[in-house]
Amino acid sequence: MKLRGAGGGDVEAIQAIYAHHVLNGLGTFEEVPPTPAEMAGRCAAVADRGLPWLVAEEGGLVLGYAYAGPFRTRAAYRYTVEDSVYVAEAARGRGIGKALLASLITECDGLGQRQMVGVIGDSGNRASIALHRSLGFELKAVIPAVGWKFERWVDVVWMQRSLGPGATSLPDGPGITGMSV
Repeated sequence: MKLRGAGGGDVEAIQAIYAHHVLNGLGTFEEVPPTPAEMAGRCAAVADRGLPWLVAEEGGLVLGYAYAGPFRTRAAYRYTVEDSVYVAEAARGRGIGKALLASLITECDGLGQRQMVGVIGDSGNRASIALHRSLGFELKAVIPAVGWKFERWVDVVWMQRSLGPGATSLPDGPGITGMSV
């Protein structure tokens, strides 16, 4: 398996992986899968902000992806990113999510980001919670019943980890580009 930056040729595979999670899981609260064109726009928006979007590839197949997006769009949040990690159903349980998230953490740390937040759909999502915990994320909150999907109420789990020196020193760069005031 090889990890690399996502490119335009990966959009169809990324969209297919995400569509499966939209239609079958609670890790995202979207209910209608985005089209490949919409997903291409999302990838471009991440790249335009100077943030990483990674794919795990094996034998020419994309098995999963991870990206960092702004935690919120206000300028005050420019040193905090939110991670997203999705693995193809057939590739689950092989450590792909952990490899992607670990690499994403390293890349965001290298960009001068100071905090990474995981916003996990469904408090019963043990795999995602365990993945985040294994890479140093701490549970910060469970917000009950804020989503409605598959005819049931769904919780959100907030986890967080510091990057680099975290909050122990002043930021040393501009943060995420394109943030509003």
